[in-house]
Amino acid sequence: MKKISPKTQRKAQYSSAKKMQRPSLVQRRRVEEIFTRFSKASPNPKGELYYTNPFTLLVAVVLSAQATDVGVNKATHKLFNLADTPEKILALGEPRLKTLIQTIGLFRTKAKHIIGLCQILVNEYGGQTPQNRDALMTLPGVGRKTANVVMNIAFHQPTIAVDTHIFRLSNRLPLAPGKTPQEVEDGLMTLIPKRFLLHAHHWLILHGRYVCKARRPECNRCIIFDLCNSNEKISNLTSTAK
Repeated sequence: MKKISPKTQRKAQYSSAKKMQRPSLVQRRRVEEIFTRFSKASPNPKGELYYTNPFTLLVAVVLSAQATDVGVNKATHKLFNLADTPEKILALGEPRLKTLIQTIGLFRTKAKHIIGLCQILVNEYGGQTPQNRDALMTLPGVGRKTANVVMNIAFHQPTIAVDTHIFRLSNRLPLAPGKTPQEVEDGLMTLIPKRFLLHAHHWLILHGRYVCKARRPECNRCIIFDLCNSNEKISNLTSTAK
C-alpha cells in the first residue's frame, strides 16, 4: 500500500474540516428564516450609543468597552457638545477630558487612548476617521470589534462586531459556534445571507441584550423561539411553567 505523505494527510484533514463547516440546506433555511423575522420586526435597527459623526462614534465605542451604552451616553452628550472633532478634543487636553468622562469605567486609560488616537487622526489622516479596518485598528484603544462597529454604522459596511451578546447567541442558538470572537465572526459572515449582513449585528446585539439574556433568557418573548435549538430554552420554559 502506498504511504500517504504528511502533506497529503493535512490537505485531506483541511478538506474534511471545510466540509464539516459548510452549512447544510436545512441550516441555511433556518438562518434565512431567523433573519427574515428580525428584519420584519425591526427593518432599520439602530445602535444605542450617542454620536454626531464618524469621529464621535469612534470615541463613543472606545469609551463603551466594559461599560454600558447608557452610562457612556450620559458623559458623551456633554463631551460632544464641547468637542466633536479630533482637533477640539486635543484642545481640551487630557486632564479636562478625564473630568468629562470620569463616570465611565477605566476613564483614565480611555482618556489616554482618545488623546492618542486624536493625535494620529490629525497627523496622519487630516482629522478624518479612516474607513477601513486595518487603519482603524492602528489607533490606540481600537480593536477589531470597535473597528467593525465604526465601519458598519458610520460607513455602512456589512461587518459583524462580535460582542458578548453576539458571542453568546451564536453559541447558544446556535448559529455559528466558535471558541473565539474571530471564529464566531468568520462563521456568521459566511452563514448569514448577504442581504441581511448590514443590520445583522444590530439585530443580534439587541436580541441578546433585551430578550435572549445571559442569565434568564425571556423565551416567552422570543420571535425565533421555534428556531432555537438551545437546551437553555427548554430549562427556561420549565422554570417559567413552575
